[in-house]
Amino acid sequence: MGGRYAGEQAWTVSPERGAVVARVQTDFSGVLPDLRRVQTSRLDPRTLTSLSYAEGDGRGRAAFETTFDRRTGLVTLRQGKEEASTPLTTDYHDPVGLLLWLRARAAAQGGGPERSYAHLTGGRVLIQRLPDSQIGEAEAHGYYLRPGNAYVYVERGTPHRLLRLIQPTDFGLIEANAQATAARRPAPNEKRRRRGRD
Repeated sequence: MGGRYAGEQAWTVSPERGAVVARVQTDFSGVLPDLRRVQTSRLDPRTLTSLSYAEGDGRGRAAFETTFDRRTGLVTLRQGKEEASTPLTTDYHDPVGLLLWLRARAAAQGGGPERSYAHLTGGRVLIQRLPDSQIGEAEAHGYYLRPGNAYVYVERGTPHRLLRLIQPTDFGLIEANAQATAARRPAPNEKRRRRGRD
């Protein structure tokens, strides 16, 4: 299956007992059947490296989990009933946490170096700076990540929002764009319907 498909993405980032928790829920339409993907990342609040990462449909136990336990020195991967462990020899990022780390580094280092690397459980990711560009009305730092062939754009100015993510997936190309949420006023016919109920 190729081409672009529609998806709505909702991000939440919140502090939680010694960690920053980022949760991304993506609802895909145009794929039969409609799909929901929930990714949850627990991050070290100081380094934004991963403490744990999980993926699932949000309705029950995660289909895939990774835990980075610094006390035992182990990385544990669980998929379904299968589990495997390996020594924890470096700090790792996960797919969601990597974006937040890249955002923080862009803010602190004016976009960061031309080339750098990050470690994910699947291997090392090369992060290449792209020329700065305009996304909507905002100036953005651009990055190309591989493997994965993803493009990430981070706002140059405060609050350094993640403005755009373009990512190939098994279902085709997904493009997520940040949108400003404006307060919505009810339409005149909604006001009439509400009055009728009161």
